[in-house]
Amino acid sequence: MCIKKIAAFIFASTFISCSSQPGPLDVIFEFPKEIKEASALQYVPETDLFWTLEDSGNDPVLFALDKKGKLQQTVHIHKSNHDWEALTSDGEGNLYIGDFGNNDNDRKDLAIYKINAADLSSNEAGVSAEINFYFPEQKDFPPKKSMRIFDAEAFFLYNNNFYIFTKNRSTDSDGTTQLYSVPNIAGNHAAKLLGSFKTGREFRKSAVTDAAINADGTRMALLSNQKIWLFENFKNDAYFNGKVTEISLNDNSQKEGLCFKENDLFICDEKDKHTGGKMYQLNLK
Repeated sequence: MCIKKIAAFIFASTFISCSSQPGPLDVIFEFPKEIKEASALQYVPETDLFWTLEDSGNDPVLFALDKKGKLQQTVHIHKSNHDWEALTSDGEGNLYIGDFGNNDNDRKDLAIYKINAADLSSNEAGVSAEINFYFPEQKDFPPKKSMRIFDAEAFFLYNNNFYIFTKNRSTDSDGTTQLYSVPNIAGNHAAKLLGSFKTGREFRKSAVTDAAINADGTRMALLSNQKIWLFENFKNDAYFNGKVTEISLNDNSQKEGLCFKENDLFICDEKDKHTGGKMYQLNLK
């Protein structure tokens, strides 16, 4: 697909319904002092722990916390932290790190790192598999400012495929996030463009910072600093073809982590001088 046509590419989305509702957040705990920039979140049932990490400029470390926010495990990963932005896991408890933060849209080394479940109880761990990928539509590094749509901070794993959602940094952006799939197979892959969804023009409110899917694959959610978009009643991986509910979080902190735990969503934000550094719960019932 020619790069000039990307902005016009939209998956044939037919929303069953669209609604908006307030979503007051319940504070579950504050993150311990060791974690200042929680940039991802994943609940792993096999460990009954929440896992997080910090992004570029920080050490390559995974942190595990219990439901009360007590730090249970710190795992130093033998891999550089170029710009770690997201976490996901599989049914065996293996964790996957999304090293694909790309603010300037100039990276040619986008990667996902697999950390074996057996290594998460140690203080150090290596990468057991590396999945590299690229966006075939990107021809210039960086592209023109009007086409800087290749940053990403959000993904999840389902049916052995990674689903990656881009963060739109182009000038005059309408907030369109693009959905790509990459197989969970070591190697270098061309990411497959599946569709797109418009979140809104205000970057602070609408740029996608994380994504999550529930255990049975019936609910998918996208996160921004101020909103969640909850998708339901979709078929296969046509996530944008289902019913979408826009949930206002009534808050403006820098939210960067999202995950499901049973029927609830959990959210974390980065700490600054006055706000953030907390774990929140949103009951979807």
